[in-house]
Amino acid sequence: MSGSALGSAVKVRFYLPPEDLRPFVTTIYRLDVSPDPAGPIEDALHPEWANIRLITQGDIEASVGDARLERVPRAILVGPTSRATRFRAEAAQSWGIGLLPLGWARILDQPADEYADLFADLSQERALARLAPITACLAIEPADPQTFKDCLADAIRALLLSPQSRDTDIVGLERALVDKSVHTVSHLAAHTGMSLRTLERLSKSVFGFTPQLLLRRQRFLRSLAQFMLDPSLKWIETLDSHYHDQAHFVRDFKRFMGMSPSAYAKQPHPVLGAAAHARKAIAGEAMQVLHKPPEG
Repeated sequence: MSGSALGSAVKVRFYLPPEDLRPFVTTIYRLDVSPDPAGPIEDALHPEWANIRLITQGDIEASVGDARLERVPRAILVGPTSRATRFRAEAAQSWGIGLLPLGWARILDQPADEYADLFADLSQERALARLAPITACLAIEPADPQTFKDCLADAIRALLLSPQSRDTDIVGLERALVDKSVHTVSHLAAHTGMSLRTLERLSKSVFGFTPQLLLRRQRFLRSLAQFMLDPSLKWIETLDSHYHDQAHFVRDFKRFMGMSPSAYAKQPHPVLGAAAHARKAIAGEAMQVLHKPPEG
């Protein structure tokens, strides 16, 4: 299954992974940016779980937070993020793999907090050398999307490590984070059946951030998702029920996106606007971190 959205210079297509990979991968996706007389396409990606991205054509510049834009290596791991990822491209094509935290644990088995808000060049990072089967897909002609997508899925499947004793806790925490009724760390601990110490340790090592920051990010992104799907809404109409007031939301917006809601609303979002609708159509949620892990 796939979903896509078209703009004058941007095409975003999402694919659900094969059934056996859905506990580990949210979507496989492709971005095509065509030359635009108006100039390079620019946008700011909201915080999300980790992604593996391959640049198959052209060049893309990107950075997390307020760091200077730099050319993205052809194969990168983007760790879990708590800040906006800015990017710019004139003509390019890229493929991506969105990882659920369980996917991070079973494919990478590296401390997620060490990669939080960072890009890692897969050709340079020795600790990530095991991801070579994914980077090998760059040798495939990207004009054949089915073959490329199958290569990525086969590589992920081959990389999956054996089930671990903590898998149940990881999935439990994934589910608790997308439960709108869970909005404090104590609720999170009760919902998952973990002690606060165990919750803190697992949250950092597999999810990349403290439980408190993860809950804050979920609340913010539930609100932002409403706006991305319908930019005609006023911000007050998008607020998650756990916000005390609009000022509370504005503080979170500045923390996660590096700008005010009004500044963000004035900017064009050629990629994120297309992606939110395309992802919602195929995966059921407009944003990766709102993705519900499969049952069973």
